[in-house]
Amino acid sequence: MDDQRPPAGPIVNAMTIDVEDYFHVSVFDGIVPRAQWATLESRVCRNTDRLLQIFDEHAIKATFFVLGLVAERFPSLVARIARAGHEVASHGYGHRLIYDQTTSAFREDVRQAKAILEEAAGVPVRGYRAPSYSVTPRTLWALDILIEEGYSYDSSIFPIRHDRYGIPLSPRRPYVLERTRGVLVEAPASTTRIGLVNLPIAGGGYFRILPYGWTRWGIARVNRVERLPAIFYLHPWEIDPDQPRLSTSALGRFRHYRNLHQTEARLRRLLADFSFGPMTSMLQSAGCHTTSPEPALALPYIW
Repeated sequence: MDDQRPPAGPIVNAMTIDVEDYFHVSVFDGIVPRAQWATLESRVCRNTDRLLQIFDEHAIKATFFVLGLVAERFPSLVARIARAGHEVASHGYGHRLIYDQTTSAFREDVRQAKAILEEAAGVPVRGYRAPSYSVTPRTLWALDILIEEGYSYDSSIFPIRHDRYGIPLSPRRPYVLERTRGVLVEAPASTTRIGLVNLPIAGGGYFRILPYGWTRWGIARVNRVERLPAIFYLHPWEIDPDQPRLSTSALGRFRHYRNLHQTEARLRRLLADFSFGPMTSMLQSAGCHTTSPEPALALPYIW
């Protein structure tokens, strides 16, 4: 493998949190009826507050992609995130995969989430991340709707092959998309390229299930060899080994519950090994200015 030491340079990676409760996760779609969500024990506030505490201890600012349902039920949580100096962004309203929605339903989902989040946070919401990275080749129309609804950047494309998501031919670094409705900065989930294959290295189940050394090596490789920032992502429920166990398939149990008891310690190691900041700061340092009406980067890729 390449040099596994973290880079000595000033690269600041993006720390991002997808704020949702344990029962919102796509692996439970069709297993936990949405009508029952309000009756289940919510743990999202305690888990998110724990992350806020960890970030405060390490002097880290992050981007929190908050689910509209969570913000609607717990607006004070969104206010705490904003008061602590973190960026508030949108994870949509109802945690529905884009390819399971009509265009009109998706528009209402992202519009509703943005309004709820902006009211709770008291700041503009510019970023969006789809549930389960569900911007795929068949849902590229969603990018036009995001532009029309006032979003400046998207972080919903994973340039890998996966059974639920992925656009493996997508660029691996942040870039500006030119769409018929305008421009949108795309911040793809981080991968490292080995041969002709992109491999995921920065977050979620990959962070929990694979050895910590894989994430550390992957981010260091992206920083040191490619001189690029990585985008790391995590969910509040991933630091909660005591969450209720819900019935699902063997694969679902593996993906959701594997190594929950190790995640917080791994996160602390990660924060000690690398520098992190919010998504907007990372994109601006990369030349993608999310507040500018003009693209600040050459267009390397146009859908």
